[in-house]
Amino acid sequence: MFDRIDTLRMASSLTAHAAERQKLIARNVANADTPGFQSRDLAGFAETYRSQGAMGMRASRPGHLSGAGWGAGSARVADAGGEPAPNGNSVSLEDEMFRSAAAKRQFDLSLAVTKSSLSLVRTSLGRRS
Repeated sequence: MFDRIDTLRMASSLTAHAAERQKLIARNVANADTPGFQSRDLAGFAETYRSQGAMGMRASRPGHLSGAGWGAGSARVADAGGEPAPNGNSVSLEDEMFRSAAAKRQFDLSLAVTKSSLSLVRTSLGRRS
């Protein structure tokens, strides 16, 4: 039932995007001293959500696969840039801290939207809790 409410679907997608972005950030930090490692990040949520809605596949039943998600094999993962060190590593811990804070803000936003939407649904059903 709740998967048909667009606001909740978008909040769920934002949560998945923030989680995948946090995984990439953790991988970048873990490889901060690995020679030749290139820092990775996801493309922005707004542009990927629009393109996913236009050409993304939808599952018609719960058991069906719904196509590529936010995973690392996706085309949404890109080089995060940054100035490479002499050993070829482009991970900057300061940049990763900023990206991590941005991912947390995305997750907090998705949580607030979900709570607000569910509160609205409860109110419309006549429940106030």
